[in-house]
Amino acid sequence: MAHQTREIVRPRIVPTVWKLLVVGLAYFVVMFFGHLPDHLILFPTRAQINAGDAVRKMIPFENGELEILTARSQRAHQQGRSDVFILRFYGNADRADRWAAMEAEMWNERAVEIWGINYPGFGGSTGPARLMRIGPAAVVAFDTLRREAADAPIIAYGASIGATAALHVAASRPADIAGLILHNPPPLREMILRQFGWWNLWLLAGPVASQIPRDLDSIANAKASRAPAIFLLAEKDEIVAPRFHRLVVQAYAGDKRVIELRGAHHNDPVEGTALADLNDALGWLLTKASPQRAP
Repeated sequence: MAHQTREIVRPRIVPTVWKLLVVGLAYFVVMFFGHLPDHLILFPTRAQINAGDAVRKMIPFENGELEILTARSQRAHQQGRSDVFILRFYGNADRADRWAAMEAEMWNERAVEIWGINYPGFGGSTGPARLMRIGPAAVVAFDTLRREAADAPIIAYGASIGATAALHVAASRPADIAGLILHNPPPLREMILRQFGWWNLWLLAGPVASQIPRDLDSIANAKASRAPAIFLLAEKDEIVAPRFHRLVVQAYAGDKRVIELRGAHHNDPVEGTALADLNDALGWLLTKASPQRAP
């Protein structure tokens, strides 16, 4: 009987270089085509929220609509007109529905009207939710309000990521904006690189920071802004470290007042003494407004 030899089938091994190329390609696709900054930073919701006495208003934006919640203070209702308009931009997981009516009550001693913006993809605003859409949406909302407010002063009030939108409006419409209120303003690129880059060797932080839209560059917009500004800075901010607030304050080119929120965290409301200080600072800001815009 003839001796038969058995052929040994060896598993095929993919060369290491090919594995690295596949991993590198996957990394590139996810980092630069997966809208990673949008998913990491924005937390849109569409659930119904009781807006109280606020009125919903839809304006055209790109191929859809932008939802705005408007509310008047008690004095504005009594005199039948608003002397000051506040264009309000909220945080990355917040909505105008939740706050517009309550915030109007904060200003009951003044004839104030709040215009609270729901970013694209938030509430009733047409999606998708993208960082690159926040800046253009902010300018469209401002231009719409400018037409309705006539010569009344408009103040852009932004909290957290909303401060980036407010700063973009100030840099884009310098002749038309009366002033800014900036609550815990984040310089997004600097935060991502300095606060989160070290633990991932900047392999994640670098690409994410590079994709932050230029519209939302708080440092560049602060340097370009000349309107008077009020800064509300939480002493114990656990989301945007106070050292990052200071980068925006130091870069701001216009007149500014800083209100320290002692013991406050990132999402704590402005109340008590701080609210009284804000009301006082608003009077200062309005005196700085150009004569044709002052109430």
